[in-house]
Formats: sequence, structure tokens, C-alpha cells
Amino acid sequence: MDFNKVIEANKQNIKNIIRLITKEDNEDLEQEVYLKIWKNSDKYREKGSIKSWISTIAKNTSLDYLKSSYQKVMKTSTSDEYVMDSIKDKKSTPENNLIHIERQRKIIAAIENLKPKFKEVIMMCEIYGYTYEECANKLNCPIGTVKSRIFNAKKDLAQQLIDLM
Repeated sequence: MDFNKVIEANKQNIKNIIRLITKEDNEDLEQEVYLKIWKNSDKYREKGSIKSWISTIAKNTSLDYLKSSYQKVMKTSTSDEYVMDSIKDKKSTPENNLIHIERQRKIIAAIENLKPKFKEVIMMCEIYGYTYEECANKLNCPIGTVKSRIFNAKKDLAQQLIDLM
């Protein structure tokens, strides 16, 4: 396979495929296609046309590029959740750490003060992440009972922790 002749004969086709898929002229992508053709030239079998084989490489390379571009856009997105996760807490001072620890102690104490049945469902569903169904199965009670206990436990916790709200 004469690489230079193959590239010259398919150059416009490669550009057109890249432009069609990515909606832009992208010389870097063209170079990547040429590189893949060169690296994989020994894998080409003359069962189909070489133009078809090269078109498939150009198409797949362009689609891969779009996928990676989409990921880059999502990673640099300014969606509220992403921004909040990426902002460093500049107010992390010893005083704020102490306030956070004290807040956690109050919440733990409030959970400890719950009636045993309420504490049990709060721990299972809110702390350990069981679904209501899983909790009901473990406790051998109806799902409605679990929901009722969760509601009452949260109501009790809200009253106990009103100073934190």
C-alpha cells in the first residue's frame, strides 16, 4: 500500500466526513485519521474498497472526538452541582471545624434520644441507606409502618434540633 497515494486519493473524503460529523474543519483530527490509517495499514484486507475502510476510520475517529468533547464540556460545565462541588471551602478554620463537630454531636445525641423503634428506622434508612422495602423486610413489618416511623422520627428530630435550623 502506497501511503502517500492513498492519503492523496482520500484526503477530501476524510475532510468531508470530519466536517459532516463534527460540524467543523479539524486538521488535528485529520492527522489522527492519517496516523490510524498508517498504523493499521497491515490490518487492511482487500475484501472491501480501501475508500470504505478509510471512511470507517474517519467516521469512528470523529465520533470518538465528539464523545471526548462532550465529556470535556460536562467537566467544565457551570451547573450548580458541579460548581458547588468544585469550590474549595475557604472558610475552613479551626472555629468552623469546631462548630461543625458540635453540630454533629447534637445530631447524634438527638438520634440517641429517639424512641428505639424510631431510632432503628432512621439508622437503617437515613444512615445505612436501606430502602423502605428493605427496612420493612429486615424488621418484619409493613412498609407503611416504616414510613410512619420515619415520619415521626423526623418530626421528633426537627423539634430537638430546632436551634440548628
